[in-house]
Amino acid sequence: MRDLAALIAPPAAAPPPVAATPPGAPRRSRRSVLVGLGPVGLVAIVIAVLLAACVPPQSGATPTAIVVVVTGSPAAGSPKAGTPTVEPSAQPTGAPTHGPAGFSATGSMTTGRKVHTATSLSDGRVLVTGGENGSNVIVASAEVYDPATGKFSPTGSMAHGRYGATATPLPGGRVLIVGGMDDSDHYLASAEVYDPETGQFTPTGSLAQGRHGHTATMLPKGQVLIAGGLAQSGKLASAELYDTTAGTFSPTGSMSQARTGHTSTDLFGGRVLILGGWSGEAGIASAEVYDAMSSTWSPFGPMMVARDGHRATVLPDGLILITGGTSDVARSAELYDPLSGRPGATGPMSIARFSQTVTMLPNGLALVVGGSDGPGAGLASTELYDPATGAFSAGPSMIHARSSHTATVLADGRILIVGGQDRAISTVYASAELYQP
Repeated sequence: MRDLAALIAPPAAAPPPVAATPPGAPRRSRRSVLVGLGPVGLVAIVIAVLLAACVPPQSGATPTAIVVVVTGSPAAGSPKAGTPTVEPSAQPTGAPTHGPAGFSATGSMTTGRKVHTATSLSDGRVLVTGGENGSNVIVASAEVYDPATGKFSPTGSMAHGRYGATATPLPGGRVLIVGGMDDSDHYLASAEVYDPETGQFTPTGSLAQGRHGHTATMLPKGQVLIAGGLAQSGKLASAELYDTTAGTFSPTGSMSQARTGHTSTDLFGGRVLILGGWSGEAGIASAEVYDAMSSTWSPFGPMMVARDGHRATVLPDGLILITGGTSDVARSAELYDPLSGRPGATGPMSIARFSQTVTMLPNGLALVVGGSDGPGAGLASTELYDPATGAFSAGPSMIHARSSHTATVLADGRILIVGGQDRAISTVYASAELYQP
């Protein structure tokens, strides 16, 4: 019936606000304000009463006050003289909500993807690029997810299909796509930049060494550090810097150990921490720090155990939560102090995981989602890590078991889970899910 009121007459100038009655104070009578009382005023009173009776208050809400204003002479574009204008009083709407904590389905991509990238854009949308589909084809296509509609839509395609590439948000809103492997098993040295305003990818400078399974970390002064990875010749220790202004790559020393499947954590101040990885023969426990000020690498304290395919997540207190990895360490977790380079025990998780995602929640908990348990089966289960207790607890399960998926925090705090695979049922997912904290 509030829509009916708007149809009866467009709004006129708002009347003076009615002061709220303090709790416990005597209630004051509310009277309609009538100008030009007479037959027109009586009609206004009748309409007001009818409308008030037809608008049932919501449970627990304050009844809506109806204010009727009858104008004696119309202004240009205003309602006809004597027409009652009905305006509900303003009521607080509260913060928007998306329901209880847990996972729910959202739109699906046009193709299944695993080992793809997902990157938040400055306008709140999410760019998804490349990966391998259910037909074992490495794709060049890209899609954009819009949280407002819950749908994916195609955008421009990359020049190359890319598997194991990196995607890094750049200043100004563009996204840098680097390396990866194409459908002919070539390790790509090329890079592309996505412009969300045009929806197109354009080529930029090339790496000195093609690679995939590397890391990419944004540094101060508009540089991106590319470290390690896998090339045609094997695991890489080399690193390169991308200059976002010049659009070129240049070498920046090498790590002491070649590695892929490692993690890269921005320590701020131009320092980047590299943890673990795979040497080609075994997992790695060692750590190294890159200093952008001096363009040098230096060894740092090792983890408690060797890991690759693990995740490193910065907690609110600055410690780094390291979870999972391959082999017999996949259930364990540790806390790493980036100031001292010393690890400490925490956890463990309830189940072994690698290729999972770990995302910080607004309440300070870390959400561990999916992954693989080793034999190849994807996991639908999740766990919540509480830094205050150092313990993991069971979280809500996803709709589908997934590993090699992506998790992206949306502007409203929800988490978008995209694609991934469950090798137990030979499925690469096009579907996506939303986690409501």
